[in-house]
Amino acid sequence: MFETAELGQKISKEDFRSREPSLREELLEAQTRLREAGIPVVVLFSGVDGAGKGETANLLNEWMDPHFLVTRAYGEPSEEEAERPEYWRFWRDLPAKGNIGIFLSAWYSNPLVSRAYGETTVEQFDQQLDRINAFEKTLVDGGVLVVKFWMHLGKDAQEKRFKRLEKDELNDWRVTAKDWEHWRMYSQFHAASEHIIKRTSTAEAPWTIVEGRDHRYRSVKVCEVLLDEIDRCLPENGEITATNRNEETAILFPVTVLGTLDMSKKLSRSRYKARLGELQSRRNKLHREARERKISSIVVFEGWDAAGKGGAIRRMVAALDARDYQVISISAPNDEERAHHYLWRFWRHLSRAGRVTVFDRSWYGRVLVERVEGFATEEEWRRAYSEINDFEQQLVDHGTVVTKFWVHITRDEQESRFKARAEVPYKRWKLTAEDWRNRESWDRYEIAVNDMVGRTSTLTAPWHLVEGNDKRYSRIKVLETVCDDIEKRLGRDNGKAAQG
Repeated sequence: MFETAELGQKISKEDFRSREPSLREELLEAQTRLREAGIPVVVLFSGVDGAGKGETANLLNEWMDPHFLVTRAYGEPSEEEAERPEYWRFWRDLPAKGNIGIFLSAWYSNPLVSRAYGETTVEQFDQQLDRINAFEKTLVDGGVLVVKFWMHLGKDAQEKRFKRLEKDELNDWRVTAKDWEHWRMYSQFHAASEHIIKRTSTAEAPWTIVEGRDHRYRSVKVCEVLLDEIDRCLPENGEITATNRNEETAILFPVTVLGTLDMSKKLSRSRYKARLGELQSRRNKLHREARERKISSIVVFEGWDAAGKGGAIRRMVAALDARDYQVISISAPNDEERAHHYLWRFWRHLSRAGRVTVFDRSWYGRVLVERVEGFATEEEWRRAYSEINDFEQQLVDHGTVVTKFWVHITRDEQESRFKARAEVPYKRWKLTAEDWRNRESWDRYEIAVNDMVGRTSTLTAPWHLVEGNDKRYSRIKVLETVCDDIEKRLGRDNGKAAQG
């Protein structure tokens, strides 16, 4: 879930200085609009120690009018607070209408720490998070705009950050023994954090995960998102629209998770043939064991047009008995499907125990094509991330193996494949006018994919990004990943990473 917050995003001093004046002006204008409308705003910062929560809160205090802004940070309850219910101190500090409240180490802190230390069970943890959801829904229903930021650092980046602060005499106080203890428990905090985001990123109060390594990047990112949320809250006011600001943000933050892939990866023909036979044999044996143990599998394929999804699927199912699998190709919903919830048509295709279901396109259409092409409202596709995570968690909890692939190719490679299809009579049917038209929306799709990976790549159902410029390489990576996932479920994790 945090892959998109470990990309090394940066903003140069020049770009930051050029953006700063307009950002400060927009923030002050937003405050004025909020006061006129009488809308209170809660800005909540949580996340990894050292990721810039306090520094970003300080920046907002510097750039905005402090007369209408209050910042609160929470530690252990005082004697007065301990004599009252847990949420009393949060209710006490809520901002008045037209004001902004910045909350640090608030209602997420204790549940996160307690779970990471193993002091609460999963059931107790979920009860705490359900209480948070109810609290935030109460605020939103009461007219409060809730904006939540999860500030993130990878483990290595966090270690470097701590060491750098310790060498600075003015800031060494920021790093404590407790911080280092939490760093050593990074995996426990990572798992608990992911669970928090999955369960509490709601349509009313979604999380925005922010990479905290570069202070200029995180500052601009937080301000952009905050302004976008205020714009959505007050759509009839102001000349700066969220769409325009998103386009400007894409220029400032050009790195996406797809942009980090090494698209030069290749596999020789001889190596491909040898590995294909080995992996198909392995896949067949694993499937037969999984079938005997009634363990089902779902394999999801998403990716660009002409990325090679179909070829990868054919090589994978060639190792299986045709009676044991089904390939579901997803296109625009028909009248019956449109009459139901969008997840209905995927639930109805789930197989019986021990079988394999392959989705060529999937429920992720809600946050990809439906988002980009405007077939779903913004509220619908934003809400879909948590709905999809819940759907996949139910599959995993039932014992199903869920493997998800995004097959990536470059624009130039896609154009070459389109032209090649047009020249081959038996492949022309694959190429449509819509395929060419979709290329015009490439940048918007790439942003949507980045958001999709960031919000739905979980520990239980992670995304596997496949470098697809070389078809031989991508097919082998897909087969090897599927085999590895089945082996893990069967309890025979061989410790091998998927090729590439």
